[in-house]
Amino acid sequence: MPEPPMILPHDDMKEVDSSIVTTEGMGARIRQIFTEHQSEEHNLAWEVEASVEALDVFTSRWTIEILATLYIAGERRFNELRKLLVGISSRTLSDKLRKCTENGLIDRIVVDGPPIRVTYRLTDHGQTAGRLLGPLVAYMKLQKGSIQQK
Repeated sequence: MPEPPMILPHDDMKEVDSSIVTTEGMGARIRQIFTEHQSEEHNLAWEVEASVEALDVFTSRWTIEILATLYIAGERRFNELRKLLVGISSRTLSDKLRKCTENGLIDRIVVDGPPIRVTYRLTDHGQTAGRLLGPLVAYMKLQKGSIQQK
């Protein structure tokens, strides 16, 4: 757990908790809708496979770290990302940025120079994924004690 924990005022903690509960309810409703539309072709095995495939982009080492960094810190240049991602090699960062670009999560922006400047930012798709994952991340931070109430 990162130290020290972030301390939130009561009202802000209440809002975070409420957002998590709302998201949890929406997740339950989505599950219900999918269950109502199950068929022989779209059974539980199909749904599990589709879920694993949908989340696959987040399971590769360093990918979630890169996406979280761009979501939290905003548009960054390569070396700025490398400094924020302690322990990543330049080659790995380059490979993961290319893969995230291919998956439509990151835009690579090249500005003619001199010198030529290359920055990376989340696409609209990447931003939406970040916002959808935000309540899950907040919940996990609470469970791990990284966020506490004042």
